[in-house]
Amino acid sequence: MAKREPHKQTSHALWEDALAFCIGALLVGLAINFLKFANLITGQTAGLGVLIDQLTPLSFGQVFFLINLPFYIFAYIRMGVRFTVKTAISVTLVSLSADYMPQVFTIESLHPLFAAFAGGVLAGFGLLAFFRHGASLGGVGVVGLWAQDRWGVQAGWIQLGFDAVLFLVAFLLLETPLLVIYSLLGAALVNVIVGVNHRQDRYIGR
Repeated sequence: MAKREPHKQTSHALWEDALAFCIGALLVGLAINFLKFANLITGQTAGLGVLIDQLTPLSFGQVFFLINLPFYIFAYIRMGVRFTVKTAISVTLVSLSADYMPQVFTIESLHPLFAAFAGGVLAGFGLLAFFRHGASLGGVGVVGLWAQDRWGVQAGWIQLGFDAVLFLVAFLLLETPLLVIYSLLGAALVNVIVGVNHRQDRYIGR
């Protein structure tokens, strides 16, 4: 049986990046609005943004944009200028999408379990759009990579620790423990979607 020739790495064109960023922002913005309506959260920096949105007069977009500003320093150190600029654009687009989306549609009824499932799917594929085009949504993951290089602490443990604290706070503040369970299911679904689909042996492009 003949061996398959390895695929050559191909770069995305500017218009392809722009299209992916718009699609990613639309999907993640919709996911955030589902979660907010059902009083759910998710993991990482986006989850912190949703939680603060629920507890303060600040909107998700405002919080998400502001709390990501310090992370650009770590992104620049670990990933370079190109990744940092793309990530800043992605964060800005998601912030705007999440905040302005309620002006074009209204959610009247949404079961929390469906919100968790649909929100997880939308956020997962939205993140894939960003990841596959050399960007991210900033946050703790970037700090984890930097700390891994600096001190040898595994990035995954840092993200896990952050999420553990975040969901503990949510457990104390959200209306019912069941909402936290739904939130955990949705966050887990995001990680499964990204883990299964974002693999170098299955996707070639940058």
